[in-house]
Amino acid sequence: MSNRIYVLKFPKESIDQPIISKLVKKYGVEFNILKADINLQQEGVMVLEMMGHKTKVDEGIKFLKDVGVQVERVATGIRRDEEKCFQCGACTSVCPTGALSIRRSDMAVPFDPDKCTGCGLCVAVCPVRAMAVSLQGSPGLPG
Repeated sequence: MSNRIYVLKFPKESIDQPIISKLVKKYGVEFNILKADINLQQEGVMVLEMMGHKTKVDEGIKFLKDVGVQVERVATGIRRDEEKCFQCGACTSVCPTGALSIRRSDMAVPFDPDKCTGCGLCVAVCPVRAMAVSLQGSPGLPG
């Protein structure tokens, strides 16, 4: 399962086209609109989180580019608020990369950001909201 954030720039000629609807129907990609700035007769910008099987997401990205949409991946990362985290370990059971694990010697939960892919699964299960998604290097995001 792939879960990534993209900035989509639509040329003014395609503003009135059901491009995202076609993306969902044809490729089975789920999405979450994080931000959108669509103006008729102007370029449209949308920040979209796409979820689905990696090959389907890749095919969907190709479709978007083929219809003239500029697609830029936004790197995501996870950050942990060390003051909020009380080392409960709930996040370790859902982390697919081992970026969060339990160190048995002292039952601490170290976080290795280099292993983190930014999938966000830990954010959803953290009972104290110590984990959060952060956008890294996201030029062109609408203000």
